[in-house]
Amino acid sequence: MIAVVAALAPIFLLIVIGYGLRRSGTVPDAFWPPAEKLTYYLFFPALLIDSTARADLTGVDLIGLGGSLVAATLIATAALLILRGAITRDGPAFTSVFQGAIRVNTYVGLAAGAALFGREGTALMAVGVIAIVPMVNVLSVVALGRWGTNPTTGWRSAAIAVMKNPLIVSVLIGAALNALGVRSIPVVTPLMGILGAAALPLGLLAVGAGLDLPAARAAGGKVVVSSIVRLALVPGLTLLFGWQVGLAAMPLAVAVLYNGLPTSASAYVLSRQMGGDHTLMAGIVTVQTLAAAASLPLWLMLLGVGG
Repeated sequence: MIAVVAALAPIFLLIVIGYGLRRSGTVPDAFWPPAEKLTYYLFFPALLIDSTARADLTGVDLIGLGGSLVAATLIATAALLILRGAITRDGPAFTSVFQGAIRVNTYVGLAAGAALFGREGTALMAVGVIAIVPMVNVLSVVALGRWGTNPTTGWRSAAIAVMKNPLIVSVLIGAALNALGVRSIPVVTPLMGILGAAALPLGLLAVGAGLDLPAARAAGGKVVVSSIVRLALVPGLTLLFGWQVGLAAMPLAVAVLYNGLPTSASAYVLSRQMGGDHTLMAGIVTVQTLAAAASLPLWLMLLGVGG
């Protein structure tokens, strides 16, 4: 347990530092949007290409890993839709609860995977990116199109955006290089390593800069529902499915870790675009990011990681 907390603590401390830098005005607000854009389009793709290409995934049940992630997410989605009336009759508010329950913060996940399991952990997290990110983006757009007040983005546009997602494209490039046995390319591989090294600190600082504590205080009971599903139900179901398909210890831990991540800050952007309750969404993102500092070590302790 101590080893897990020690590995995850720098991740959440970087988030806290990012929050402090923005709140104090030490770093101007104008810095953060281009920094996050640079991380999204350059640094994280470099990290994913490098890690996925060089990882040794021999013997890993990638289908079982991806299947466990997808099955758990779809069951949670079905439960939310069935219980929608009991959760809230406010359509825009429901879209925020829905996004908060099924979307994941890939930045935090890649940092945690690397800290706990090294390059193989990052590569297995990339499996989660491929399995989950396209699906939850489309589901979120469908929900906002049904219950949001400004459904300006259709599911076709969402599908195109998913196909152009730089994280997904970079995982596919890295996987292709790995399959071809091209683990290292002179000049290119060292360059990818240097660029990728900037991804985690800058990405986590940007996560912290986006936290909104006043929105978290005003979020009310809906944030509790969304957070329980995201941080407890979905990873619990993932653990159950992972056991059933016989995942080995590290892939199982990575699967639970990935599906136990707090929700993505990009949910706030989509909520604003399509008429969701973006204030509630900001509160959900903030509460889950802070709560994950406690929930993730607990899940990993249950799995015996670091023990």
